[in-house]
Amino acid sequence: MKHVPASTGEVLRREIAYGDPALLLRRFARQKDLTFLDSALPQGELGRYSYIAADPFETFTLAEGEGGLAALARLDRRLKRWSLPRAPELPPFQGGFAGYIAYEFARLLEPQIMARTPPPDIAPILLHAYDTVVAFDHQARRCWIVSTGFPETDPEERIRRAERRIAEIENLCLTPEPALAGDYVIASWRSNFTRADYEAAIQRTIDYILAGDIFQANIAQRFDAEIPPGFDPLAFYLNLRKLNPATFGAFLDYGAVKVASSSPERLVSFDGETAEARPIKGTRRRDANASIDAELKAELLASRKDRAENVMIVDLLRNDLSRVAEPGTVQVPVLCGLESYASVHHLTSVVTGRLAAGKSRGDLIAACFPGGSITGAPKMRAQEIIAEIERVPRNVYCGSIGFLSFTGEMDLNIAIRTVLFHEGRAEFQGGGGITAKSHPADEYEETLAKVARIARSFERRDAT
Repeated sequence: MKHVPASTGEVLRREIAYGDPALLLRRFARQKDLTFLDSALPQGELGRYSYIAADPFETFTLAEGEGGLAALARLDRRLKRWSLPRAPELPPFQGGFAGYIAYEFARLLEPQIMARTPPPDIAPILLHAYDTVVAFDHQARRCWIVSTGFPETDPEERIRRAERRIAEIENLCLTPEPALAGDYVIASWRSNFTRADYEAAIQRTIDYILAGDIFQANIAQRFDAEIPPGFDPLAFYLNLRKLNPATFGAFLDYGAVKVASSSPERLVSFDGETAEARPIKGTRRRDANASIDAELKAELLASRKDRAENVMIVDLLRNDLSRVAEPGTVQVPVLCGLESYASVHHLTSVVTGRLAAGKSRGDLIAACFPGGSITGAPKMRAQEIIAEIERVPRNVYCGSIGFLSFTGEMDLNIAIRTVLFHEGRAEFQGGGGITAKSHPADEYEETLAKVARIARSFERRDAT
């Protein structure tokens, strides 16, 4: 282990054998407030890193009566309290806050939509401060246990705590894998819409567009079911990542709330200087027949509707980032690029901008949250229409999961393809962007295509 004097402010680290993080994750199954940020589908620099963290020393959630901007400002102050320089040879998350921001956190940022948007069933924001992280670099095929020694601040005490925590985690990594429940099936899902109701909702959204209220809105249907006795959400997640590996996957076990996500989409990242958003708009299903799959891919690339939809969200994000970026630095290095995943093809764009002096990560979240690709444009009116039509909170779905490192970096996904386990039930949503050219029947089928892998992950037995 490399011992670093705490007065330098750096972290301590111990390199351990590289392996599949999902195998190591099982050894953390009984640890408190477990966070797994999972790049099950590495794509170059995208999905390069995965992280496991548990047993936080501090929890951040909304204070009584607190607004969204005040909460983010308080989060910035907490991050500044624990600030560290980055060790450049290690993955970006070297200790810090990680967890989720629910979609309805947005109602706390904009009084205009507060009255129209239902409150979430769970805490609007729940982040844990982790002093120790297991960090994987899939590109270099290396893995480290990294520890800050926080909340100790005395230099010698901080080193002692960091050494002790690294030893604890290393011992945990060497323990036998606990058995997970494998015999589970959930096949009877109930949507908050009938097919006829959903198609009518899409037509109502089109009517709003034709009336000039909005250009686009993303409308979702929610499926839910009771969890059978003995159901193990971790075993489910391990199934899900096999069936639908994603670049920005996650598993959170926060006691009463558990979340499994196989999201392909980044909301916004920050490397200490530059912010990057990667909006996805435009989807086609994959097909096992290579010829048909190629036709679907070509159809997506040639679709004027999907391209127009994507460009619309890019413009929205350029506007969002411009609120916190240095003038003239917002750029679009990729417009409507094709990305293929296990079950779908997507059109993805990239929007970047250099954060202006004096702006913080909290300011960046306030400017970009929630992502335009899962609201529509203009964003405020689209959110109002979503609340009116969907009638139920989205909770973690279309919110964000990710980290804010003590070293200044941040990476947050858009939590699509996401399951919430709460109060004895499981729920997940599927939605799509509606434009004036949308066909209600096609949009309904698209929602089913997007959640098909999630539903199949619930139907398997002994899959662990």
